[in-house]
Amino acid sequence: MNNTQKIGGFAALIHAAAYVFGIVLAVTLIFPAMDADPGKYIAFVADNQAIVYVWNLVAYWVSAATLVVMALALYERLKAGSPALAQTATVFGLIWAGLIIGSGNLMLRDISVIAELYGHSPAQAQTTWLALEAVENGIVSGNELVGSLWVLLLSIAALRSGGLTRAVNYVGVAFSLAGILTIVPAIGEPMIMIFAPGMIVWSVWVGIVILRTSSNTATRVMNPITA
Repeated sequence: MNNTQKIGGFAALIHAAAYVFGIVLAVTLIFPAMDADPGKYIAFVADNQAIVYVWNLVAYWVSAATLVVMALALYERLKAGSPALAQTATVFGLIWAGLIIGSGNLMLRDISVIAELYGHSPAQAQTTWLALEAVENGIVSGNELVGSLWVLLLSIAALRSGGLTRAVNYVGVAFSLAGILTIVPAIGEPMIMIFAPGMIVWSVWVGIVILRTSSNTATRVMNPITA
């Protein structure tokens, strides 16, 4: 149990690091090319396939893989105090990871497809990319609803069971509500700008709490206090 918690704690920290890596690379390289013009973005992808591939691999696959480990560790931690809610939350967490992997796999494949098309017909590559992007966004719903439900239900379960600190639970509730509001088109983008950095903060905080409590538990087992 303690080893599972330690692994889950480190997974939470790696999950946050993957988020940071993805956001930094996106803001500095990917999004400027994408926002400039679809044609320029296609050219950027064709000329920088390795960079775009690594970005997708870390931002999607590493993020999703660590999310699975994190979700299972948190379920083990919370199931005794709030079994039904913890189980429901975990289902949403695993679904979210699956959607991220599905979208990421498509993006990884699209890189070579777009680059090859660009060499023959830039206009066709641009049209194909627009269609593929719609599918990629559709897989993850174009919003943060599934992930937000995971964090929200998990935070409520932790508040009931005491499996995490109350502070991190309240932060989880706040950021998850922002994520749920991404389904509202008029405020979707600002809410994503809150939810995405919020997930980094929440994941790091959860990872630290898990590792600290796991360490304390191990210390008590190795050095029992007798009355």
